[in-house]
Amino acid sequence: MALIVQKFGGTSVGSTEKIKNVAKRVLRSQQQGRQMVVVLSAMSGQTDKLISMAAEMQPLPDLREMDMLLATGEQVTVALFAMAVKAAGSDAVSLLGDQVRILTEARHTKARIREIDTELIRKHLDAGKVVVVAGFQGVTEDGDITTLGRGGSDTTAVALAAALKADSCEIYTDVEGVYTTDPNICAQARKIDMITYDEMLELASLGAKVLEIRSVGLAKRYSVPLHVRSTFSENEGTWVVEEDRIMESMLVSGITYSRKEARITIKGVPDQPGVASKIFQPISNAGIMVDMIIQNTREGQLTDITFTVLRADYLRTMDILKQTAAVVGAESVTGDESIAKISIVGVGMRNHSGIASTMFQVMANEGINIMMIATSEIKVSCIIAEKYTELAVRSLHAAFALDKTKPPVEE
Repeated sequence: MALIVQKFGGTSVGSTEKIKNVAKRVLRSQQQGRQMVVVLSAMSGQTDKLISMAAEMQPLPDLREMDMLLATGEQVTVALFAMAVKAAGSDAVSLLGDQVRILTEARHTKARIREIDTELIRKHLDAGKVVVVAGFQGVTEDGDITTLGRGGSDTTAVALAAALKADSCEIYTDVEGVYTTDPNICAQARKIDMITYDEMLELASLGAKVLEIRSVGLAKRYSVPLHVRSTFSENEGTWVVEEDRIMESMLVSGITYSRKEARITIKGVPDQPGVASKIFQPISNAGIMVDMIIQNTREGQLTDITFTVLRADYLRTMDILKQTAAVVGAESVTGDESIAKISIVGVGMRNHSGIASTMFQVMANEGINIMMIATSEIKVSCIIAEKYTELAVRSLHAAFALDKTKPPVEE
């Protein structure tokens, strides 16, 4: 008997009526002879309400108590869902992270899963029940409730699928799958039928919002087939699978963008060993992630170092860097928040030349200046002025024929 893990996000269970509809959908799958484990998020808007209430109590809420508070959102959803299944004439049991024993590290609000005890879940499955697990939460060795951070319900679902050796993990959302780019800014965007783990990891890390990056990483590590599909449609979605499952690799599978970047330059840095460490160590100590870095050497033993951070970290980074500039003897620090990162992704790049040059030519034809470039085996990213984001996305989408039913593939 096939074992399927299905995850439904907040918009899918945003009301009692939607919860009833999801329950009917799950029961249809069970009636086809499958064992069903369902992971649910909090109802849409509920987590934001809880965060707002916490802020009324403490300007900077205690992290342990935040986890206790936020975990209640999913508790409501799984209990209501189990009731809906029972009202429909079947049987279900709702379980919280500590009941399943999703064991995590002791890091509140951003915990990582260490292991999952599947004994209780299997017991209920063998009894013919739909098992409903609260997403986003776990428990420490000491019994404290933890939450998994952004996209935590996706992570819960994939981790459960891996632990249970499920046949697949279906991620239900409000879109029909993974698209070649954002349909909101490119009407020609096309749903991708199948994409590799590596491509999905790159897309998720570069701004695509369909899947959380940790869940994709877990799926790849444990070879869990992911199926991203819509709660509100019966259509097939996008399968995220191992590369050898795909017959032909597209040269470019998708184009994504991020408007959450900021660029910072520290000018006139002494070109000496150890200076880069002095610049970036305080930034790292503050928990700020640095993305792209370039260094331009000048005459006179000086260099300029430019890098990007998330826009939310821009002001903190600027404050840190101005202090560091005085320590290392740099000339000045400048920054720019009005940038965007445009990226093309495709496993076909591994064995095909000319992809990057095509991207650069498209930008030149549109009069878009490229400020920074970063590459990997299957990705090329460019920093450009934010005002050109939509133009760049649409132009690149057309240039790589992603609007076609069968775009160019690797030969």
